[in-house]
Amino acid sequence: MDLEDNKSRPLDSNLRDDSIKSWKRKRSGGYAMENPAADDRLEVVLALLDASRSRHGRARLAAEGILPAVLRCLSSSPALLLLPRLCITVNLCCERPNQDAFLEAGGLDRIASVLLSGHQISAEILQAVLQVLGNVASAGEAHKAAVWARFFPIWFREIAAMRNPAVCNSLCKVLNTCCSATGGRRRLGELCEEGRGLPILLDIVNTMSPSCHKEICLYFLLGKACIKDIYFNLVFQRLSSVNTLDGSFGANFTYKLFTKEQVFLLRLLSYHLIAWPDVLDIISSYFALGVLQLLKEAYSVVDASSQSISAGLTDDLAINVLWCSFYILRDICSWKDHSSSASEDPADSLLSAGLLQLLLRYLRELEPPNIVKNHAMQTSTDSKVCPYKGFRRDVVSVLCNFLHGRKQVQDEIRKQDGIPLLLKQCVVDDCDQSLRQWGSLSIRYLLEGNLENQYKVAELEQKEPVITPEIARMGLRVEIDQESQCPKMVKAYQEQEDDPCQYYANGQLTYVTRLDS
Repeated sequence: MDLEDNKSRPLDSNLRDDSIKSWKRKRSGGYAMENPAADDRLEVVLALLDASRSRHGRARLAAEGILPAVLRCLSSSPALLLLPRLCITVNLCCERPNQDAFLEAGGLDRIASVLLSGHQISAEILQAVLQVLGNVASAGEAHKAAVWARFFPIWFREIAAMRNPAVCNSLCKVLNTCCSATGGRRRLGELCEEGRGLPILLDIVNTMSPSCHKEICLYFLLGKACIKDIYFNLVFQRLSSVNTLDGSFGANFTYKLFTKEQVFLLRLLSYHLIAWPDVLDIISSYFALGVLQLLKEAYSVVDASSQSISAGLTDDLAINVLWCSFYILRDICSWKDHSSSASEDPADSLLSAGLLQLLLRYLRELEPPNIVKNHAMQTSTDSKVCPYKGFRRDVVSVLCNFLHGRKQVQDEIRKQDGIPLLLKQCVVDDCDQSLRQWGSLSIRYLLEGNLENQYKVAELEQKEPVITPEIARMGLRVEIDQESQCPKMVKAYQEQEDDPCQYYANGQLTYVTRLDS
């Protein structure tokens, strides 16, 4: 299946089978007639539906001209027959000849007539209508443009306003298909335009959010709008319950309150970056800078004097925004577009916007890790506790990915006297067992291919500021490997060459796995 799920397909089996079982219980028996598409007997309609399920059956029905006849019957169909006839249309529109025939027969107007027919429009009928549109739109640009012109924005807005998760999922498939390929970006701009398409997008997010209902097309649709294009700030703002922004939609906005819908959006975009990085040929600098601003604002809102009970999502929305922002920035910093060397690296925009200085400041403001704090002679009373468990790890993990393959970041850390600070993160923290791994990997990336940084670490070792309490407690000390000239940790009380506990040597990372004996 196409990653972006834009291919036309037969009717969803769950919807089809559940509904047809219900219909078959109501009526049975029957006989054939010369024009079966116009026959209002349920058994005849179900026979056509059965035939439309297979490729061979669809080809036979297409040759008999069944699709135009079915379309003509839609607006006058009794309530019992409307859904099965829509299902026939869904299945027939899987094939390109029928997709063309659908437009030629005025199928879009026929489908619109269903919404005006006076029947009670159930969620199942709306799903079938939307799947017809999705299948037709997948045929090409002319079909996408025709669907968009007929149903955007009024009908799509009415459908989204129903706030039904299953219906919104089907709507996402149509919108995602229409906003793809040639002409897709223009339609995406219309979808994100205030007063026109934006209410559709917001209704979808608000519908999916309470139950954290997420479908693949929702990821791709919001990924197009927020990650690849320029609409993240606008969408995020409009999900706020109050007007908390300055109205500029740029990266210089300010937030004081956050909503569950905003956290839902951030989680969704974060997962998109992790699960489908290969489909992202670009990450917009608008998105990167918008998330950076969120990080600043959430950090300023969080009460730094209290610590969350656990890592991850909490009841504190500002902490959740802070946590999600770190994860997104970490993945942005690790993103590479291998298809084009000319692609702009969003990390460059983050560096220019002061991400590095911000991360180093966060580390400097924090009280030391517990293993250091417990053995330090004194601790500054101005130090802050971590807003949540794992906060220090998240800061270091963003720094780690930011360092990887970026000499400018390596050099900036040295110039800002960040090397000693980063070395202090290579500890076993009882609040987060993965801190040491992220810290050690950060040191590897800091020194990799950078002689000046390697010499700086060697100089620090000679002056012995690197022998911090946490290193001493582990029974380790730092020395320079005579062959590789890289720093390594060795046991202070046992220096046999065959048993070093080193964290970086010969360009390879080895974690300290034993602290005793």
